[in-house]
Amino acid sequence: MPVIEIDTPHGLARAHVHTSADAKGALVLGHGAGGGVEAPDLVAARKAGLSARWTVVLVEQPYRVAGRRSPPPASHLDTAWIAIVEHLRADRLQNLPVIVGGRSMGGRVACRTVEQTGAVAVLCLAFPLEPPGRKSPQNRLPELEAVAVPVLVVQGERDPFGTPPPGPSRDVVTVPGDHGLKADPDAVAAAVGAWLARAGAGFLRL
Repeated sequence: MPVIEIDTPHGLARAHVHTSADAKGALVLGHGAGGGVEAPDLVAARKAGLSARWTVVLVEQPYRVAGRRSPPPASHLDTAWIAIVEHLRADRLQNLPVIVGGRSMGGRVACRTVEQTGAVAVLCLAFPLEPPGRKSPQNRLPELEAVAVPVLVVQGERDPFGTPPPGPSRDVVTVPGDHGLKADPDAVAAAVGAWLARAGAGFLRL
């Protein structure tokens, strides 16, 4: 498994590239705010992607590579992500359709930047719809609603952030567990795998 470093405007990022032979496309996923690419739901999505013959790239944002746990402003995350995907598309993922996404914060970044990355779809694992316990509600549904390409949201049925509604081009699958999506990784993998199978049948018009 190659691990490559990618220079971005906000420091070095790291991409863990899991290559599938005769790949149908590529799945590029980012981590959550305080976690890394070893999160159980990301590992499950990687497993599903490889089983469906998609190359899977798990990306560490520059702040995590630098050893920090707290993420920088959204603009920094977005700019770094765009640079990462552009680099991958020009190199390892050349000529492949790309699905972007990630868990929690990583999914939000992918939604906000989908036009700039030219992705054909977005995969959100544990989308943080509305942070619990805040005096001033902060609903992130507009970030999902702004995405024009197909979206899959895989959400824990007990996620304290809530569950986004389905939409015309947005599928929402609930699985056992909470925001960590640790309770049933096989269910996460099954949801992702079924969606990618639809993609292979023309769902994403590849």
